[in-house]
Amino acid sequence: MNNGRKSVGILAVQGDFELHAKMLERLGVEWKLVKRPEDLVGAAALIMPGGESTTMLKFFAEEGLGPAVKEFAAAQGKPIFGTCAGAILLAREVLNPPQDHLGLLDVTIERNAYGRQIDSSVEQGDCPEISSEPVEMVFIRAPIIRRVGEGVRVLGRAGGLPVLVEQGNILAATFHPELTTDETIHRYFLGKIADGK
Repeated sequence: MNNGRKSVGILAVQGDFELHAKMLERLGVEWKLVKRPEDLVGAAALIMPGGESTTMLKFFAEEGLGPAVKEFAAAQGKPIFGTCAGAILLAREVLNPPQDHLGLLDVTIERNAYGRQIDSSVEQGDCPEISSEPVEMVFIRAPIIRRVGEGVRVLGRAGGLPVLVEQGNILAATFHPELTTDETIHRYFLGKIADGK
């Protein structure tokens, strides 16, 4: 969906990218699917959805997407929002087991830290800087942020743990905001485009 206006790219390797697209549609935002480096051209921001981070890394290597995403974020300064596996890929350090990553966000993140998929949960988390109301958060084989580096802001917590963090133009959530009707997190991310942060 793109009528010539700048759009938000959605990484479409695997995972729940279609639900992010539906959320953007509800918010009246143009979007485009990203599968190759050239798909980033014209995108104002990028969403990296949940899925399986090791599978996504293989695709990144095959298509040369890793350097393109780093260029998009670091050199061009465009916003990136990673959810679940997307957050893992953005991290500077990954545990359980260690794996390659983009290193764009100064956090240490542990994969599958809550257990297997059947151990998923829905919780009400607190994001006081962006919402006066609790935010519904869906955790599916969620990672846990074990370390937050200097310059990283914790915007949301659930169960005492940081679950929504921000560093400059990078936003990452260990949960799936696209699996709810709550638009809070996506609206905040889209504000990063409007504000030129």
